[in-house]
Amino acid sequence: MAGPQVLPEKPNMLAALFPVKKPVIGVIHLQALPGAPRYNGQAMKDIFAAAVADAKTLAQGGIDGIIIENASDLPFCRPENIGPETVAALTAACMEVRAAVATPIGITCVANGAIPALAIAKAVGARWVRVNQWVNAYVANEGFINGPAPEAMRYRAMIDARDVAIFADVHVKFGAHAITADRSIAEQATDAEWFDADVLIATGARTGSPTEPAEVNQVRNGTNLPVIIGSGLSPEQVPALFSAADGAIIGQWLKIDGAWWKPVDARRVAQLMQAVMRVREGK
Repeated sequence: MAGPQVLPEKPNMLAALFPVKKPVIGVIHLQALPGAPRYNGQAMKDIFAAAVADAKTLAQGGIDGIIIENASDLPFCRPENIGPETVAALTAACMEVRAAVATPIGITCVANGAIPALAIAKAVGARWVRVNQWVNAYVANEGFINGPAPEAMRYRAMIDARDVAIFADVHVKFGAHAITADRSIAEQATDAEWFDADVLIATGARTGSPTEPAEVNQVRNGTNLPVIIGSGLSPEQVPALFSAADGAIIGQWLKIDGAWWKPVDARRVAQLMQAVMRVREGK
């Protein structure tokens, strides 16, 4: 039986973005922004101040990159509900963080919001866009021609945004985003590469169930691209799980009490980075 199709190698965007071995990317979870369904009237200056404080804590703790995410309303999840006001607010938040730290930044969106996210990234100097459900866009829209993923591919070329990397999630747990349940993990990885991804994210269940090393290897079987961890990583899991990947995105665990809506905890950042450094140094 023939093995999975592996596409020709692309430039290693992860290495271009992060010269350090096995980069670690922290997450800033913004409160709901103006124009989004859950926006509660909070002053933008307070949202910005909290984002900048988290960014500084992550940067000072040695985190290699920062993702900005409107966690209370996943950015652009429903374009009919999240329009120009939210795009403008997220743009402003990214600019505040960019001015506060030298650490490279990226933006999280879902597949049907990749076009505005790419535009924001290009405008503010963000280096990548994490696109959740990138593969799902293919499955749900029944082919390569239709749907958000190919539309974003075309838009990326139109605005000359090749310098903005696409980090695409490959869901390795059934139920994480169930419409990919009929695809093997390796097939999902190949799909994401077809849709112009530069880095693949092996993502566990949204309940926090971590990705496993064997699942990272299954993603690798479908791609030549770098593969990073997208959920569920703690210091205890670093020796086995982080060692199997090319890097990691870590959000909730780095917050006070492990709660995503709380500020970044400098002690947790230090604890995680100590475990990471031992892997980087081969200890």
